[in-house]
Amino acid sequence: GATGAAAKAIQVALAQLGDPYIFGAEGPNAFDCSGLMQYAAAAAGVRIPRVAADQYRTLPKVNPRDIKPGDLIFPSESFKGANNPGHVIMYIGNGMCVEAPHTGGHVQYRKLPGSYAAARWA
Repeated sequence: GATGAAAKAIQVALAQLGDPYIFGAEGPNAFDCSGLMQYAAAAAGVRIPRVAADQYRTLPKVNPRDIKPGDLIFPSESFKGANNPGHVIMYIGNGMCVEAPHTGGHVQYRKLPGSYAAARWA
């Protein structure tokens, strides 16, 4: 399972389940995809960039086979060019993630995508 900052961030992200997705929202009661990641990391005491593409570009990459709970997952289908993912979710373990999905959606569980890049902040 997750430890330390990663465990805290997962706990905070999961506490937002059901909160609405609003583009540009950073919490505490509404989020977009990367806003949820930044909010959860900040609650664990770690500053990460605000938008998904900057999170991907600046955080250390992880081999998708070596992900740990708390890692940020960037679904392959969301990329608009090599270094420009349009979506980010958080791995929580056992093949599951938490995300703020899209306009009209709410913070929810989802399965790990079939193809993705990953980065570690904790």
